[in-house]
Amino acid sequence: MKKIFINGYGSIGSRITAFLKDDPEISIIGVGKYSPDEKVNLAISRGLKVFAPERKLNEFKDFEIAGSIESALDDCDLVVDAAPGGHGFLNKKNLYEPKSVMAIYQGGESVVGDKAVSDLLFNSRANYELSLGKRHVMQGSCNVTGMGRILEPLREKFGEKLLRFDVTLVRRWADIEQTDKKLKDTIEMTESPHHGDDVKTYFGKDSPLFVRAIKVPTRQMHLHIMDIRFKDKSPKPSEIHNIFVNEFGVATLWTAKGTKDVRDFAETMGFNFTDTNMIHIHANMTASIGDTVQLMYSDDQTGIVIPENHMLLQSMLFGKSYQEAFTHTESIFHMQEKKQKLEEHFAKKD
Repeated sequence: MKKIFINGYGSIGSRITAFLKDDPEISIIGVGKYSPDEKVNLAISRGLKVFAPERKLNEFKDFEIAGSIESALDDCDLVVDAAPGGHGFLNKKNLYEPKSVMAIYQGGESVVGDKAVSDLLFNSRANYELSLGKRHVMQGSCNVTGMGRILEPLREKFGEKLLRFDVTLVRRWADIEQTDKKLKDTIEMTESPHHGDDVKTYFGKDSPLFVRAIKVPTRQMHLHIMDIRFKDKSPKPSEIHNIFVNEFGVATLWTAKGTKDVRDFAETMGFNFTDTNMIHIHANMTASIGDTVQLMYSDDQTGIVIPENHMLLQSMLFGKSYQEAFTHTESIFHMQEKKQKLEEHFAKKD
């Protein structure tokens, strides 16, 4: 059994621990906390040991802390870094590399430049095999992960017939549980979004992919609006939908009026955090016009990267093949069951 430490207990860290507790191959040493707030007791109430930075232990004197993060890493096979963006690089240099601990980083980090945490941005659909034997790997953000689940099947199906992808990312302002983060009454433009460059690290640096991004005042998922241009006449919408019938983590929905419809139904499905952990193609919005297919799909924000983290740690820790990792992840996340429930509830009406 391998020992895992989760360094951070926010949106990503809390989700990862909830699922890893169900994995019989893994033992969670504990979670790292940097702020002495109510989430410390929340983690403890969930049966987790909480560790704090050695320099901050005095700030946690009113909590039942298990020890320092530094000491926890001495007994760790791999750490999932769930710290705020940019802190992962500092943790790598100050903690993980000195202690020779393998680490997975999240989408707020980078794989280029002086502060790169890895030379690989992981997307299980596109480059699983490249993560085998790696000691430091970055998991892509939710938007970057979601685009991979759509783009890679399209490339496999149509290959050189594809001419160009234009994607508008309509991003949510905050996660569901970030109630302290106020939604601003504005549509905010994102200058030079990183998402396109991140996707190109696994899709190909010369890929004809063009991305713009905006943020809107909602907590209910992201929405991607994708125009797919073909060299000749574009395929019918049904041909596009058929590609994703058996695709992992992609559900095709017909009657959802908006992202909140999907989120509200997810609350009735009985899974952790009301996450679906997948992409939802809004099939009623798919159109084929001349040489272009218009596609819209919603992205389950933070939830979508959690099974990806699980796939990645199986590669790094156990050296499993893609199929072995996929089967084990499915046994814990029940992605096929979620997909079936979503597609049945939002099925096309005759």
